[in-house]
Amino acid sequence: MTRLTLSTASPTTAKADAVVIAALQGPDGPVADDASFAAAIEAAALAGATGKPGSVTTIPGAGLVTADRIVVVGIGKAPEGTSTEASDAELRERVRKAAGAASRAVAGHSKVVSTLSAIDLTAAAEGHLLGAYVFDTYKKPGKEPVESVVLTVGSAAKAAKDTLARAVVAAEGVAFARSLINSAPNDLYPAEFARRATAAAEAAGLSVEVLDEKALAKAGYGGILGVGAGSTRPPRLVRVSYSPAKPAAKVALVGKGITFDSGGISIKPGAKMDQMTSDMSGAAAVVATVVAAAKLGLPVAVTAYAALAENLPSGSAYRPGDVLRHYGGVDAKGKSTGTGKTVHVLNTDAEGRLVLADAIVRACEDDPDYLLEVSTLTGAQVVALGKRTMGVMGTPELRDRVAELGRHTGEGGWAMPLPEHLRDGLDSPLADLQNIAGDPGGGMLVAGQYLATFVADGVQWAHLDIAGPSFNDAKPYGYTGSGGTGVPVRTLLAVLADVAK
Repeated sequence: MTRLTLSTASPTTAKADAVVIAALQGPDGPVADDASFAAAIEAAALAGATGKPGSVTTIPGAGLVTADRIVVVGIGKAPEGTSTEASDAELRERVRKAAGAASRAVAGHSKVVSTLSAIDLTAAAEGHLLGAYVFDTYKKPGKEPVESVVLTVGSAAKAAKDTLARAVVAAEGVAFARSLINSAPNDLYPAEFARRATAAAEAAGLSVEVLDEKALAKAGYGGILGVGAGSTRPPRLVRVSYSPAKPAAKVALVGKGITFDSGGISIKPGAKMDQMTSDMSGAAAVVATVVAAAKLGLPVAVTAYAALAENLPSGSAYRPGDVLRHYGGVDAKGKSTGTGKTVHVLNTDAEGRLVLADAIVRACEDDPDYLLEVSTLTGAQVVALGKRTMGVMGTPELRDRVAELGRHTGEGGWAMPLPEHLRDGLDSPLADLQNIAGDPGGGMLVAGQYLATFVADGVQWAHLDIAGPSFNDAKPYGYTGSGGTGVPVRTLLAVLADVAK
């Protein structure tokens, strides 16, 4: 990743390839956020700078600063009125996006000085790192990411160093999730995901347990086994645990890890099926989060479950009409009790809820105070909320707080209801429930009701549907490149920090 350092030296005299400065969007053109750069902003205005969020204008530094060039990034209109939590969050996100855009603009350079950190250090650090992120496993970029960014601060005191360190850990977590998501499905199958998750977890000093297909069969994980039955590459369930001394609370994280989703026998249309390599984004996020939580030393016990399978059609694949039995616990010898709920499969493309139900039941056996489940679960989420806002369902108080924190981190989140009448559509005459409802309306909420059936009584829980926000199939924007986004790693970390308080 790009290397970040702090400096209290004046950015106007710094020897660098570029200096990044912010421009506000004024009524008559761009306005310098820092008065010492007023002349630079005036010069940039002649080159077309507007101060509009997301805008980037580069001008020569000669006569204005010591650096070779000046990169002017827009952060929008100046905040009006009294500062609020929401307005502060909006400004931070503008800074984060501006830093990301700047990092892409200075790709290929070795040293850049950024003054965005003077507005908000965390936002600038995260934005610069995530904007510079490049996935180069299969293709080298035309320009290498900027090598080093020097962040200007008023004081290099321990507080600033700690703030930077936390931002770097969060960005590393997002980058790790992005790289898992961006890996091609022929390279990232359930066993390989488990291997990479294990390596990352053990490097952070965490304990890991991986259940292979034999262990899953013995314990009765019928949902995970059913979904993975059509592939020659069998499923896995990965459990990663972080256990600090005297934790403030116990949190379970559960992630959907369909390493490729063809829809199975209920096969998807061919258009954009390649993007179903991202159907393991939830699992990537929860593994990245528990590793980051350990690096940050958060006083919260966190256990992440990644339910991994490849959903393919074949002679061994599960079928519409099959009845599966979900995980319901094991006896003293680790053998299935056979008491898990049964499900009548009506559509094999509603597979995420099947693997998640198994993992949720297992996670609840750890007796968590909170359970956060993350999944690219429904196309209905995109229809309802678009591609940049995740839907959040579950226990009202936790649901609302998760959605709020999602917005404050810039990852977006909106609280959604779970109307009781929608649960009726999952009743089956053949099994305990069926995996889709007959009425297609409210598909995101129906899926949430399915998952709610498996959450143990007394556990506060939230379901984060990230079907749209997890993958950017358009051009880069802000600090978000094309491909996997790493949403909602930063939201989950914010929730864990909130729980710790």
